[in-house]
Amino acid sequence: MAIELQLLGWAVVIGLVQLGWAAAAARAQQGLKWAGGSRDEPRPVTGVAARLERALRNFLETFPFFAAAVIVAYLGGKLGDLTFWGASLYVAARALYAPLYASGVAIVRSLVWFVSMIGLFMVVAAIFV
Repeated sequence: MAIELQLLGWAVVIGLVQLGWAAAAARAQQGLKWAGGSRDEPRPVTGVAARLERALRNFLETFPFFAAAVIVAYLGGKLGDLTFWGASLYVAARALYAPLYASGVAIVRSLVWFVSMIGLFMVVAAIFV
């Protein structure tokens, strides 16, 4: 299997971990009764739980583009150094992003997000070169 597809699989794992982490943090803050209920009245989370929710939302904003780019590059026969390094940067940066966000590290978190976007753009660029 192409390494880029394996990295796509790891990105899925990262997303699932973030989803579980954000849900657990919200549940810990809101309680099991609210989490298991209908949630007709939303209760916003705060602190770490809110940061984890925002980190997950950020991941969900970029992941579809990454997945599509990797699949298009694979199907188009465009895999190479650019897709390898781009996918590697994206996955590594996304793995670091949520823990940094949860910890409240602002500047470094933004730089890590930027690195993930560079990786995503590298994969997209490979489709057109």
